[in-house]
Amino acid sequence: MTDPAITDYVIPPPAIVAVPVAGGGSFPVRRVFCVGRNYAEHTREMGGDPNREPPFFFMKPADALLTGNADMPYPPASEDLHHEMELVVAIGTGGVDIPEASALDHVWGYAVGLDMTRRDVQNVARKAGRPWDMGKGFDHSAPIGDIFPAAKIGHPEAGTIELRVNGAVRQTSDISKMIWNIPETVSYLSRLVALAPGDLIFTGTPEGVNAVVRGDLLEGSVAGVGSLRTRIV
Repeated sequence: MTDPAITDYVIPPPAIVAVPVAGGGSFPVRRVFCVGRNYAEHTREMGGDPNREPPFFFMKPADALLTGNADMPYPPASEDLHHEMELVVAIGTGGVDIPEASALDHVWGYAVGLDMTRRDVQNVARKAGRPWDMGKGFDHSAPIGDIFPAAKIGHPEAGTIELRVNGAVRQTSDISKMIWNIPETVSYLSRLVALAPGDLIFTGTPEGVNAVVRGDLLEGSVAGVGSLRTRIV
């Protein structure tokens, strides 16, 4: 028998967005949150104050995720596309007002991701006091590697985060240098929204962000977590 609810849709429903899991299976994605300026040196290079102020967040659409090491199309309406290499947290158990002490119990796994940014579009919006959405949340703006279950790799507290462009190191740091660590970030975000299974959190990028052009090969990794690659086309 056909589910009556399915026939009620007036247009075909969108496909479920999912990220491959290392070892098999897929992680269905609900929302994508991103932490802004979570490494002191990156905050400085962006002209900000690296003092430990409360974190701030922005979002990308779930269907901005680019999986399977696929090529990334250079986006329209921009001439200044920047890379931002990040550790990604995958939420497996939701909650509200999650205590820091139990925040890692809500994390299902980890991946590496790129927060690709139309910097020229973002800067125009910033100067005008407008939202960043079109600078951050455009199509294919979030390449991501496979998700590794925390049950297998644990919860990383330190490790090299690195991005190479055409084989040359562009970004390198350690995730231990995050201003807000993973439990703090999860806990703080859960006081702003009700976290749910399937949510992803991009945890911020270290210094070294810069522009890329068509033909560039981006290869990123976080020690003990995983890797990704994408070519700008």
